[in-house]
Order: sequence, then C-alpha cells, then structure tokens
Amino acid sequence: MSLESSAPLLDKRWARRSFDRASGTYDAAAVLQSEVRCSLLRRLELTDLKPRVVIDLGAGTGHAARALKRRYPAAEVIAIDWSLGMLRAAGRHQAWFRPVRRVCADAERLPLAEGSVDLLLSNFMLPWTDPDSVFAECRRILAPRGFLSFTTLGPDTLKELRTAWRESGAAQPRVLQFIDMHDIGDALIRSGFAAPVLDVERYTLEYTDVRHLAADLRAVGARNAAAARPKGLTSPGTFAAMQAAYEQFRREDRLPATYEVVFGQAWAPTQRASGTRSTEISVAELKRQLQARRGA
Repeated sequence: MSLESSAPLLDKRWARRSFDRASGTYDAAAVLQSEVRCSLLRRLELTDLKPRVVIDLGAGTGHAARALKRRYPAAEVIAIDWSLGMLRAAGRHQAWFRPVRRVCADAERLPLAEGSVDLLLSNFMLPWTDPDSVFAECRRILAPRGFLSFTTLGPDTLKELRTAWRESGAAQPRVLQFIDMHDIGDALIRSGFAAPVLDVERYTLEYTDVRHLAADLRAVGARNAAAARPKGLTSPGTFAAMQAAYEQFRREDRLPATYEVVFGQAWAPTQRASGTRSTEISVAELKRQLQARRGA
C-alpha cells in the first residue's frame, strides 16, 4: 500500500485553527508529547553533530527548540510552526541569553534556501501534514550529510477509541487515520534520503473515563483534521454508545489509550544534485528580515 493511498486528505485550515486554540492549554496536557520529545532529544547523543543551523519543525510551544539551543549553544536555532498561537506561547518562555528564532510557516513550503540547515528535528508534526511534501522540503533545505530526526504516530494509535466509535454505529470515522511505519520509510526514500532508520515504541495513557481523554486531545490540538470528518455535533445517544463500547477495555478501573509512536531518522546524501534552482531565502536573510520586523 503506497503512502498516497493511505494518507487521509486533510483540512489544514481547520487543523491550524485547532492548534491555535490549544496554545494556552497545550503544555499542561502534553504529557505524552513531553516524554516522547525527551526520548527524541536523547537520541541525538548517539551522533557527533556540530550543527551551525538547527530547525525545530512543528515547534509548538518551543520546548524542543529551547533544549536544542542548550545542547548546541553556538548554533542558530529556529522554531518553525504554522500556528501563530503556539509560537507566541513559545516566545513567552524564551530565555534572553539563549535566543531562539521563531518563524510561522507551513512545513510543506519552508522559507529557507536549499542546503542551509544541518539538523532538523520534528516531534509529532507529520500526522497533520502530507509526509511526501514535508520530506521533500526537509531534503531540500538540509545540507549534505544533514540529519533529520522525527516522530510521528502509527495506525495503532488510539485503537481503543477507534474501535469504540466503530461499535457505536457512528456513520463516519471520528479518529484520524495514521500512516504505517513502512509507508513513512518509503516516503523518505522517495524524497532522496539516505539510510533511513525507523522503529516503534508503544505508550499507554490511562483515564478514568472517555471524557477526560477527549478533553486532553482537544487541549493539545490533536483533533481529527480529515477533510471527510463529521462536521456536525455528535448526538448524545451516539456518544453514550461510544462510551459504553469503550468500557470493554477497562482494566483495574482505568481506561487505556494506546499510542504507537514511530521514531525516524535519516541523513541527507553527501552531495546535492546539480542544476537545481531555489527562490527561497537564506538563514542570514531570514534573520535580517526578522530583526527588521521587530524594529518596525
């Protein structure tokens, strides 16, 4: 099964609004995101990178970007997110002595010159994008031997919730479809990355009831952004049927929510193809423009 056939068509405008609304509640609810982010950062200890330019793609409230600046103090660290609300939240936590640049941009159309980035890290951004487009952009902006490290969600994520909605008789899927690890690997290869490595870890969060799970998903902005998602309100009867169906998974008075987390890493090839053309701006020019905007 190709990535094109398995990836859902997304309503990106709605997804962006969802993350904007979640910018004030994200940090308190992002327990899984925080744990996975720490694991992703620890994996950098296995490399001998000395990057000049580092990108946190899908930076959210900026925790990974700030950690990257601490790890690589001499590097230019840029936090990129399509949610202006998230970037504003990131700015409120920034240390003046370790400045991190913040840029609001779509990961599928990055305002950076090709070959200008040495390290690109992304935590849980891919499910709300087209991975082929994102990987193509990552490959374009990474310098020869540049390193990409990321996480995403696999198809077993929220499998209990998916089953409960299906058994409730809901006419349309209420949980976003996530892409298989092997399809993610194929997309990396199609984009020209060398030596991609992917592995899976499973995490389980526990809740007293389904409403608390739903509240956490809303609080981090992780809502169903499929273009074919149901647009109306769920009827009380359908929601009650879903709650009843979820009870089959209850263990020791807690309801589990499974997350299949895919960790991926890949290197840009040592040489770039000749004859390519780019109209994007360099990191130095981006810095100059950001400084000019602050002074405006």
